[in-house]
Amino acid sequence: MVVGAFSAKTVKAAKDSGNGVKGQRGPQLRRRLRRADLRAVPEVRRALRELLSHWGRPGRSETAELLTSELVTNALVHTDTDAVLTATVGPRGLRVEVRDFLGRKPSLRQTNGQTNADEGTHGRGLVLVESLADEWGVRAHGVGKSVWFELNGGAA
Repeated sequence: MVVGAFSAKTVKAAKDSGNGVKGQRGPQLRRRLRRADLRAVPEVRRALRELLSHWGRPGRSETAELLTSELVTNALVHTDTDAVLTATVGPRGLRVEVRDFLGRKPSLRQTNGQTNADEGTHGRGLVLVESLADEWGVRAHGVGKSVWFELNGGAA
């Protein structure tokens, strides 16, 4: 169930909706994110940290929090729509997906080692996702898209 900007449920053995790592099922966090509500970013990080408290080898949950923050922030800053976050833990890994309802695909900012004042710290989120995730991508929907990443858990 998805209700409110800060409502979420961790669902044990959630029905497989194609959101698990390679079709796996497991604990799931699902959260509706209200348009342009950046207060959701730290709340999502806390909820994900709780979901992943006993998951993966050291450092994996922190990487998951960082990458999730990037996807959530991108969806809230670069679209004028609500978004939906789904994080699913399976035996072999974690899949995080952020769906928005704008059809425009995100693009990686090409870095040439130079930064001008207008760029500041913006535009590097997907570069982080690309470099730290085991897999990532963009999936088109009838309305909008999902940007997702997967991390293998490794030994706990």
